[in-house]
Amino acid sequence: MKAISKISYKSALAVLACSLLALASCGGKSNAVLNKDKPLVFFNRQPSDPTTGQIDMASMNWNDKTYYVGFDAAGGGAVQGTLITNYLMQADASIDRNGDGVLGYVLCIGDVGHNDSKARTEGIRKALGTWAGSTDPGIVQAGSVTIAGKTLKVVELEGKAMTGTDGSTWNANAATEAMGGWATKFADQIDMVVSNNDGMAMGCLQASNYPAGVPIFGYDANADAIEAIGKGVLTGTVSQNVDAQATATLQVLRNLLDGLTGKDVYTKGISEADKYGNKISAPVQYWQDVKAVMAENSGVTMENWENYSSGKRDMGVKQIQADKKKVLLTIYNSADNFLSSSYVPALKYYAPLLNLELTIVQGDGQNELSCLDRFTNLNNFDAFAVNMVKTNSGADYTGKLKY
Repeated sequence: MKAISKISYKSALAVLACSLLALASCGGKSNAVLNKDKPLVFFNRQPSDPTTGQIDMASMNWNDKTYYVGFDAAGGGAVQGTLITNYLMQADASIDRNGDGVLGYVLCIGDVGHNDSKARTEGIRKALGTWAGSTDPGIVQAGSVTIAGKTLKVVELEGKAMTGTDGSTWNANAATEAMGGWATKFADQIDMVVSNNDGMAMGCLQASNYPAGVPIFGYDANADAIEAIGKGVLTGTVSQNVDAQATATLQVLRNLLDGLTGKDVYTKGISEADKYGNKISAPVQYWQDVKAVMAENSGVTMENWENYSSGKRDMGVKQIQADKKKVLLTIYNSADNFLSSSYVPALKYYAPLLNLELTIVQGDGQNELSCLDRFTNLNNFDAFAVNMVKTNSGADYTGKLKY
């Protein structure tokens, strides 16, 4: 018993000595970073009030390492509007399918409470003269457009939010069903179809009774949409420069993890070359008042679609030499066409180049808990990137980072 006690006593002393030595080697302090102090980037779905569109600055000011990365939604809406009016300027009188002097169109709305959807709806209606001060379905006025020397009245026959049976928004299947109903209800009154995104536009084209030859416009420049433009099926779309957005999301995190501060956080490797020579090729702006890094938009048509074909990545972003860091990233809806076909593949391409190891958790697009319940084991990660189901859910995520 005495021998055992001596051994135990000596072992305890050895452990204590090692512990004291370890503490002394780091000044008696832990190097661990608290979750509340780690970098946090919201992306694609800007923290905001879904009714008013007001930016949720409480979430954006969670800590000094919190930013948003997205694209210029209002500018994108204007680009889509210009894309449509430019097309109409070159059209001939046959676009008025039944010759009634009215250019009738139907509108697929993504989400009535989403800032991006609102901006696109506003851009479309302002371009066509049907804007009546609201992005809500049905609140429109008659516009006018001159085609081939003849002035046509412009009427939004119907605008509808595309919500799936599971409650998910921006739903392509809902668009297919709506288009089938519209084609039956309005027949040859439909002269044009406009959608808040490519997924819903492609959904419309899946309707068995889609009116052949009717021009249709989308938004996002998804791979299948670009291919459809090349085949003459889709008339046009808008690129929100997904590679620039995905890279900027990762680059902001990388900069913060590397200890950069001030404007270096949102410029190095983005709008300016970093120490590795990396710089995003597409135009990117920083909006200081809302702490947002914003990619610019561009129109895609039959004339330039090949410049946006799949497989083309930004050659301005190359492999860096830096410590590997772990990032927990949420995607609001695993079924979202733009995110799954364009954004996530871009993230997976650029993350290894920036030595970021991504753990991606995906929600159902309806229930915030589908993401929040998997926003766990936070101590295992160096930084976080959040794409919320609802844009007013920022506090739900920062709330978990308190602990």
